[in-house]
Amino acid sequence: MAFLLYRLGSFAFRRRWWVISAWLAIMLAVGGAAVAFSGTLTNNFTIPGTESQRISDRLMDELPEAVGGTGTVVFATDDGSAFSTEQRDDVQSALAEIADLDGIRGVVDPFDVADQVAAGTEELEEGRAELEASDEQLTAGEQQLTQGQADLDAQRRQFDQARDQLPPQRATATERRLTEGQAQLDASRTELEAGREQLESGRTELDLAQRQLEATSGVSLLSEDGSTGVASVQFEQQINGVSPELREAVQETAAEAESSGITVDYSKEIVEDVSGIVGATEAVGLAVAAVVLILMLGTLIAAGLPLLMAVIGVGVGVGVTFALSGIIEMNSISPVLALMLGLAVGIDYSLFIVNRHRTQLLHGMELQESIARATGTAGNAVLFAGITVIVALAALAVPGLPFLTVMGLSAAGTVAVSVLVALTLTPALLALMGRRVVSKRRWARAAGPRHSAAAPVAADGGTSLADERAARGAGWGGLVTRKPVLTVLAGVVLLGVIAVPAAQLRVGLPDGGTEPADSTAFQAYSTIGDRFGAGTNGPLIVVGSLPETADEAEQTALRLDVNDLLLEVPDVAASVPAAVSEDGRTAIFQVIPEEGPASETTENLVRDLRASTDRFEEETGVAIAVTGQTAANIDVSAKLMEALPVYLGIVVGLSLILLLLVFRSILVPIIATAGFLLSLLASFGATVAIYQWGWLGDVFGVTNPGPILSFLPIILIGVLFGLAMDYQMFLVSGMREAFVHGDDPKAAVRIGFSHGARVVTAAAIIMVSVFAGFVFSHLAMVRPIGFGLAFGVLLDAFVVRMTLVPAAMYLLGKHAWWLPGWLQRILPNVDVEGAKLLGREGGTQN
Repeated sequence: MAFLLYRLGSFAFRRRWWVISAWLAIMLAVGGAAVAFSGTLTNNFTIPGTESQRISDRLMDELPEAVGGTGTVVFATDDGSAFSTEQRDDVQSALAEIADLDGIRGVVDPFDVADQVAAGTEELEEGRAELEASDEQLTAGEQQLTQGQADLDAQRRQFDQARDQLPPQRATATERRLTEGQAQLDASRTELEAGREQLESGRTELDLAQRQLEATSGVSLLSEDGSTGVASVQFEQQINGVSPELREAVQETAAEAESSGITVDYSKEIVEDVSGIVGATEAVGLAVAAVVLILMLGTLIAAGLPLLMAVIGVGVGVGVTFALSGIIEMNSISPVLALMLGLAVGIDYSLFIVNRHRTQLLHGMELQESIARATGTAGNAVLFAGITVIVALAALAVPGLPFLTVMGLSAAGTVAVSVLVALTLTPALLALMGRRVVSKRRWARAAGPRHSAAAPVAADGGTSLADERAARGAGWGGLVTRKPVLTVLAGVVLLGVIAVPAAQLRVGLPDGGTEPADSTAFQAYSTIGDRFGAGTNGPLIVVGSLPETADEAEQTALRLDVNDLLLEVPDVAASVPAAVSEDGRTAIFQVIPEEGPASETTENLVRDLRASTDRFEEETGVAIAVTGQTAANIDVSAKLMEALPVYLGIVVGLSLILLLLVFRSILVPIIATAGFLLSLLASFGATVAIYQWGWLGDVFGVTNPGPILSFLPIILIGVLFGLAMDYQMFLVSGMREAFVHGDDPKAAVRIGFSHGARVVTAAAIIMVSVFAGFVFSHLAMVRPIGFGLAFGVLLDAFVVRMTLVPAAMYLLGKHAWWLPGWLQRILPNVDVEGAKLLGREGGTQN
């Protein structure tokens, strides 16, 4: 592979303008495709096969009006007093305008709901009063009927006693009168019984209406003091499909109410804008990277090259991602992750090649040969390092979670572009730069007395003076290997202590509570929680499968029976029968938990409700299921945690196999993988402490600590693994090269470390600064990803790769490179460090 890359570097030198033109054409084509075909990014993290998704798909067929996206608008008076008539009119006018917007299915007006509840209460009171009056009338009629029957019976007895003494004509008339009287009493009795039945029927209907009113009023949209109202806006499409223009129109229309002394806040679903993925803080990370490059390379033109390569790689990779977003549903994290990694590895990979080229020029190598050889040696390591990252990211598709697959493949594609840019465009531009890639001051130093690191060989032998100093223990490599046992123990203890909070890891998806404290989404979330209960921010949708009922009253009673059972479930604050399908076989209940959507009790409530479906079916004949955004988030998090061990096993297995192939050693892969696991757990621990526990929350903008982003652990595994193996290759390949060339095993560790330490240090600082730029991103869910990656790279590069690994390998000595003979014979020699190239004679290959 080194020879093929050598030829590629030579070709790029000779055909530099062709290579540059080709990349320019690619950039223009990708940019045009991104503009023409890009779609709307989403924050939809559904996973097919989960119960929430299955029930949501069912509702799309049976009750489509219940599954459109929903956002919330919160209206509150500025002075905390109850809404005045004018303020109420302004709010209702704004809501009516929102309801008329294209794409809006309906708006729930809090004042209308309150009026309906009040009117319903008044109607019930009037109905109950009418029933009481009717009951009194019926009772009085029954008493009169009883008295009339007693009088008629007395007359009948008198007639029977005097019948024989009465003239026949008078007896017949009396008999007829008594019979008619009895008929009238019987008719009155029938009428009274019908009235009584009607009264009881009315009482039953009234009781049912009372139950309905009590159930409906269980969730209030107007605060008790009348100062805050919550309006629900239902969109025709799923929330991820709502256009930014419609969201903006809703905000502009609702804001019209502000003129009358009302504060208007909007839920995350309405204000969320994921169209922009780069902000000012990300630019700060690039600025830090530029400073590091200038300090290391000494010239602006040399420092600008890796930055330019990273920007081109990111431009093409992220551009392709945006172009595909028009045909593939893509969440907002996909381009952000691709951007993070593209910038970081793009700078690093180009830097490795530029640094090798500069070193060779200072040692007197001819320009074309230096570019070709740098591409064949450093480029060879770049290729294998890039393949490692690509495979780790592409393996995100293995768990079978669609949004994670898209995320991993988009990032892997951007890294692949960065590798291609580094191996082709970097040598082409180096050819244009010529000797200017090295500063005049550095050229002057190289031309001076041969006592510096620029002098490759000592006067009396074949060993570099710098290598001799390293072998004797100079620098950081010597410091960490003087007391290797102590170094290893200290490093492991340090990482172990930082990793302790990882035992408390809880995962979830972001809600309004994770937004910045000064954002309208956070204000809406906080106001709803304070005024109406924390659970109102994350209602659950319970779907009941109703049996066939005789009439609407029986169906209503059955729904209320189910609703009563839902209220008995622990941690349920309120439950409301929300809707029923046209065929009467599917009912929806809105269940409000006691606590917020990200709380552990709400997670347990979802599990309890699902576990109770048999009991519901036994008592009511209705089977229940749980869906809604809150339940879907819980399902996604659970599914991701189930996939985590599988993915970690794949990554660890890949790590062992790849490093065994590259370094032809049993113990080196084990040490490298163990170090990766330590830095990974420590990164988890720090992320939990800050974003879940709230430590240093003011520094990192953590307003409302809660569960860690559910796909953060699996992303950290993939990305940190790839980057850890990058540094492992660049450092340990130098150690292996020194060992293969005959150096003492312990000295080879120090010599190899000295060869790669400077460039790895610069690369790690650059990578950390780029990732750290996302810690204060305007996208709240990106922040913990940026922190986890930045902190993980910091620990892995400086604590694991540059401290623990050299100390452990120095301690093992020659045993570090042990490989069974049978395995040595069957393993291919990939020569990742390009050792064979270094042995060939100078000159270019055409």
